[in-house]
Amino acid sequence: MTIPDPLRAGFERFRVSQFESQRRVWRELAKGQKPHALVIGCADSRVDPAAIFDAGPGELFIVRNVANLVPPYEPDSGHHGVSAALEFAVKTLGIEHVVVLGHKDCGGVHAAVTGAAEGTEFVHRWISPLQSALSESRHHCGYDAPTETLCNDLELRSVQHSLDRLLKFPFVAKAVEAGTLTLHGARFGIADGQLEWLERNEGFQPVSI
Repeated sequence: MTIPDPLRAGFERFRVSQFESQRRVWRELAKGQKPHALVIGCADSRVDPAAIFDAGPGELFIVRNVANLVPPYEPDSGHHGVSAALEFAVKTLGIEHVVVLGHKDCGGVHAAVTGAAEGTEFVHRWISPLQSALSESRHHCGYDAPTETLCNDLELRSVQHSLDRLLKFPFVAKAVEAGTLTLHGARFGIADGQLEWLERNEGFQPVSI
């Protein structure tokens, strides 16, 4: 098996510049992990939660998927990767925060608005939870609103809907009620580097630095 050149080069840089300088950290992490937050982010290659929050090894428990969605609570025999990660993070790791991290120019959101995912084998069904939020975006922005306007609204509204779905998971609701878990929503701007944070009763607000 041949490692692709970009991956080999990256691994070599990691070993030389990061692993060696933090060998003690990695030894401790080998004993177990205690991340302080779960970040549910988008699989988009441009939106890396660890980079955005400058997080070191072991700080964040990250699950990424198309359009940073929290799926519906469906306790059936299906394969539920996001739900499994959520359960493990809350019940086993005891994380204190869950962050649903959206981003601007999201391809999954654009596909939902334009119908571009229709006919796909998996993507169309995966992003179907966006439909209820999309209906709200169309009502709010106007049914003849430009695609860009709808996408911008839906990127934010989808995060809110995902937070609502999180509370449908009994173990999440229980932890939130007990005060041991806090839910957050955010959106990152790829081009401008701006982070918007969902504040109670104030909507999404820019994080000042």
